[in-house]
Amino acid sequence: MSTVWIIVLTAVVVILLAAVFLVAGPGRRGGGRGLKKRFGPEYDRVVAHHDGDTKAAERELDERVKRHGSLELRPLTPETRTRYVDRWAAIQEQFVDSPQHAVVEADRLLARLAADRGFPADQQYDEQVSALSVHHADKVQGYRRVHRAANTDSSTEQMREAMLEARELFETLVSAKPADSGRHRPQRADDRHGRTHAPWSLGRGHHPKGSGA
Repeated sequence: MSTVWIIVLTAVVVILLAAVFLVAGPGRRGGGRGLKKRFGPEYDRVVAHHDGDTKAAERELDERVKRHGSLELRPLTPETRTRYVDRWAAIQEQFVDSPQHAVVEADRLLARLAADRGFPADQQYDEQVSALSVHHADKVQGYRRVHRAANTDSSTEQMREAMLEARELFETLVSAKPADSGRHRPQRADDRHGRTHAPWSLGRGHHPKGSGA
């Protein structure tokens, strides 16, 4: 075989390997270990959903990365960000008198916020959660919990815990990007006016209205 053909074949092999590497994507490199590192607690949740079948779980997570891994987040204007922060603070206060209505509103607000940031529209809840799990795997469970609380009978304590966990995702989605210089970074809903909004800073010994305590 001539030197020219050896060079050509070598180049072809290099190109094919590079193509495989690119198709695999960042979530697929390293196999299961790469997925576990990327998804964290979400990896364990999906494995449990598949009754311990790690192969099936990794196929599902691989598919999520392929569908949503290249999603680019859209920025929020400072005005839009402020409206979301104010609305979340109002929902937290509403929880004291009407927990069920508050979690329903929180669920809707998270869906709209995620859609505004570029995730699938809120009418596609499963796809939205799937995409969020790729980019915010450590916080997406809060969205699931508040969505479940909004659509099922839950105790006041369960709704309170769901709201607390969902707030972590809300704050992540609503936060300014580093390039925004930090001037428009929203303050936490419980310190915007120098006071806290019950029941978020209260211990378990406190029972909001309607808790039946």
